[in-house]
Amino acid sequence: MKITVHSIGLTPHEPLESHIDKKVSKLDTFYDKIQECKVFLKVENNADKLNKTSEIILVVPGDDIVVKKTCATFEESLDLCVDTAKKLLIKKKELA
Repeated sequence: MKITVHSIGLTPHEPLESHIDKKVSKLDTFYDKIQECKVFLKVENNADKLNKTSEIILVVPGDDIVVKKTCATFEESLDLCVDTAKKLLIKKKELA
């Protein structure tokens, strides 16, 4: 699975990049037909503390899986995205 990280308006630091790789690479264990994973990181422009948005797009046969979450930190929003994507992948595998 090819993982690409797109950060809009920021430069991700090394611990965040390794966190992304560690979390996203585990998705392969739930569904082995993932061709590509695109991770988008964005800081929303609002006064709210919950302004870090992570979006994961999993390119799989059929419909792509898109998960988007916003939290106080990128790590937290990424963890929620991965958890949701994991559930969707398991459901997709059961239907296949």
